[in-house]
Amino acid sequence: MARVFQHIVWRLEVLAYDIVRVLMVPFSLEQVSKFAGKLVGFIGPKTSKHHIAHTNMKLAFPDASEVQIDKWLKESWNRMGRTFGEFPLLGRIKVFEENSNVEVAGLEILEKLKREKKGAVLISGHFANWELMAAVFSQAKLPVRVTYRPTNNPYFDKRIRAQRAAYGIELMVAKSGPKGAKELIQALRAGDSVALLNDQKFNAGLEIPFFGIPAMTAPGPTRLAMQTGAPLIPMSITRTNGANFRVTIHEEIPLANTGNRTADIKATVIKITEFIEDQIRAHPADWFWVHRRWPKELYKKK
Repeated sequence: MARVFQHIVWRLEVLAYDIVRVLMVPFSLEQVSKFAGKLVGFIGPKTSKHHIAHTNMKLAFPDASEVQIDKWLKESWNRMGRTFGEFPLLGRIKVFEENSNVEVAGLEILEKLKREKKGAVLISGHFANWELMAAVFSQAKLPVRVTYRPTNNPYFDKRIRAQRAAYGIELMVAKSGPKGAKELIQALRAGDSVALLNDQKFNAGLEIPFFGIPAMTAPGPTRLAMQTGAPLIPMSITRTNGANFRVTIHEEIPLANTGNRTADIKATVIKITEFIEDQIRAHPADWFWVHRRWPKELYKKK
């Protein structure tokens, strides 16, 4: 009986999502983005997530004034709302059409991978509307396996996969587990690229300084690059104005190669983490601050 009730709840969640999507149809991407930004900008600071975001910002920017932190938080909630509101409509974005919402820098790096039929480990973080980075390489016709974590609601998960397919993401693998890792290795060896976000807490990972504070960090992208010889290429995205973005494909991060594999993995993960830090410092309001990135005890209210 409990199982049947759970499926009913799941279906109702999807029904609510579909209704919202239908209501969005008459409106432009900018209109929906602006409304969602204002809505979450109003609600977000009243939730328990606000404490997490505030704590994270204080840890990352200990010298910032409370006035500056509050300003970043306000803008962060607005941009987070925009990101969530934009997701159902991302199929409208054609990255390489005239007057696109997305500007791309460093596209030649992806074009070189295509010409050489070489796979790469594409890494980034939860910046601005991170979904659009995948839209860039998929619409550039670069074969990429995008990792994801399936949602608990299987019906909603199906909707998410369909939404991503609408803007070009067709090749996806589960984010963790031996089966997913094996599929990623096979993809890289076959000349496909793989894309992973490498900025969230991973309890089984390595303890790496993040803004000077130890944080458990996933070594998976680094291991994949070392095991297959694929280049490690970072990407970033910034929200330039409203529902407009700039995606940058950066030069590859060289893998540490001292002959000590354990030390080399850690040194390379540190390089990736420093890249993530640099992007956050440059655009503080664009990062996904509501994730508990550091040890739990740092979030206890005093």
